[in-house]
Amino acid sequence: MKRLAIALLLAAPAAHAAPTLSLPPSAARTVEDSTRMGSYALPIGPWENGKIETVATEGEVTQTAWRIREGDLSTMAVLKHLREQLRGEGFEVLFECDTDACGGFDFRFGTPVLPEPEMHVDLGDFRFLSARRVAGPEPDYVSLMVSRSADSGFVQMVRVGAALSEPVPIAKANFTARTAAPGPNAVDDELTTAGKVVLDDLDFGSGSTDLGEGRFASLAALAAFLKANPDKTVALVGHTDAEGSLAGNVALSRKRAQSVLERLVALHGVDPNQLSADGVGFLSPIASNLTPEGRTQNRRVEAMITSTQ
Repeated sequence: MKRLAIALLLAAPAAHAAPTLSLPPSAARTVEDSTRMGSYALPIGPWENGKIETVATEGEVTQTAWRIREGDLSTMAVLKHLREQLRGEGFEVLFECDTDACGGFDFRFGTPVLPEPEMHVDLGDFRFLSARRVAGPEPDYVSLMVSRSADSGFVQMVRVGAALSEPVPIAKANFTARTAAPGPNAVDDELTTAGKVVLDDLDFGSGSTDLGEGRFASLAALAAFLKANPDKTVALVGHTDAEGSLAGNVALSRKRAQSVLERLVALHGVDPNQLSADGVGFLSPIASNLTPEGRTQNRRVEAMITSTQ
């Protein structure tokens, strides 16, 4: 997989100015909604004990979404460079989280997100950040939600502050493709660069939760990665197509992920403390469920890095 480096445009902090997001050349603003005088509960903590810790903010509230038509740009890479840009413009990061650490499903639906298809959030791969800048009589607050679909990245920014005379600006970044070839271990490379990988050679019988016979190259590679990195932990996440009920598909996907976990422990000797298993059913597709090919792609188990070191 090629890596892309984002060259950021850093601007000096300015009162009453929105941050100038620097995004890939393929980025397009999909929607913007602004309320002259409004309020926004800015998340500063994860979903815990039935709620999200927030700070009440008031001012002009602007929600903007962009779609980035880059098929292999990870959410981690996008948020990293946007975070650096915010800091360069004088913002202090108040809170940052990744998918499960945010609170997963509950966090996603506990904070305002612009609707599909302008803004898409993959429940198995999203990142969130909130920040504040005090550079004038009124502070600026910003939150970023970053996620992706099979072929695009998505960014939502909520900005609260003094009224702006112009829309939230966007600056095009310069990209440099990596010239070196990917390493021979695709699973290792995907986990290192993207933080997750689809275990795409697994085989389950039709409607079955039992993993088929065989060692499966992806499991051998994942086991080797975990043994070489005993400080790393991985969540195995099962996914299904959209046929059937959500509850049934969540249960099916969770059992398949558990079957993969048991195979890694029993056959490959992986430390069970490095593994967890869950399922999200059809809530996080990577292809259309309207075609047989798309449904096949959506039936999968992914390995996602959950350790932060």
